[in-house]
Amino acid sequence: MAQIRGLLTLEELLVLVEEGAIETVAVGFTDHYGRFMGKRFDAEFFLEDVGAHGTHGCDYLLTVDMEMEPIPGYKFANWELGYGDFHLVPDLNTLRIASWLDKTALVLCDVENDKTHRPVDVAPRSILRRQIERAAETSYDVMAASELEYYIFRDSYRAAAQKGHNDLEPLGWYIEDYHMLQGAREEAFTAVARRHLRQSGIPVENSKGEWGRGQHELNIRYADVLSMSDRHAIFKQCLKEVADQQEVSVTFMAKYASG
Repeated sequence: MAQIRGLLTLEELLVLVEEGAIETVAVGFTDHYGRFMGKRFDAEFFLEDVGAHGTHGCDYLLTVDMEMEPIPGYKFANWELGYGDFHLVPDLNTLRIASWLDKTALVLCDVENDKTHRPVDVAPRSILRRQIERAAETSYDVMAASELEYYIFRDSYRAAAQKGHNDLEPLGWYIEDYHMLQGAREEAFTAVARRHLRQSGIPVENSKGEWGRGQHELNIRYADVLSMSDRHAIFKQCLKEVADQQEVSVTFMAKYASG
């Protein structure tokens, strides 16, 4: 099977680094809110060290709220125990171009205990891997797809925060479900998102206007449940960062289908 466009091997990354096409590798994992947490590495250092040995992150990242404040009461990590580090192990099957960022590649990590190097049980990717293993024990392969819909607002993220996320102006001004003219007016954002997803190893099927004002839907190709979960998280990261670049904002709703 041909490699999906945008995905990279270490050897391909090395060539791109030597050519000066890639200078940064974003190394991260998803927290309990589905957000990327991690570090940006010099690409040469990633190839010399991090790709093989991984890196570290603070374990408090699995106990914070949306405002990044540590929440008391967790057994996994708390002030009484003292916060420490866990081991972030790059899953090189996820290594890809992040085409919406300048000269950047991206890789997702599994989260392991820093001492035992066993998976951290409460990390989202660890939970999913256990579910996949349990399904395999009963001779099931799990496939999944996510139907991601989003609202586009003319307000930047900073402007939206300054307004307390109230009274935001939708990019569209009337209901646009399947409406090709209104969809064309929003292509300045959505076409860019489709292109960057495709160039970054996320196969795209289609996009369309949805029912609400400024509401759009962009569908990506289904896959095994782990790959689909990775695609889902990268999709959201890509769209949020493209919105930042265009000084607009997006917020998501999602529907899931699996089999």
